Amino acid sequence: MDPVTTMNFALCVVIVALAVAAYNKKKNKVALYIGAAFGFFGLSHFITLLGFGGAATTTALVIIRTIAYLIVIFALLKLWKS
Repeated sequence: MDPVTTMNFALCVVIVALAVAAYNKKKNKVALYIGAAFGFFGLSHFITLLGFGGAATTTALVIIRTIAYLIVIFALLKLWKS
């Protein structure tokens, strides 16, 4: 197992848990958006950890990570405009 990918996956899980806790306390949807984005990042790391990170899944991983980045951008725009 790659230690960097393992650490990234673990940190994504922590961030998702913190995002859910923050939403439950503050009821701010931005926390959920950030949690969802890191859920997608975690999914991409999990797929890689399972050994499916080869050339056949590169396109899927790029799409998953792009969606995650777009969610973060959306969340920051919501925060900025509020």
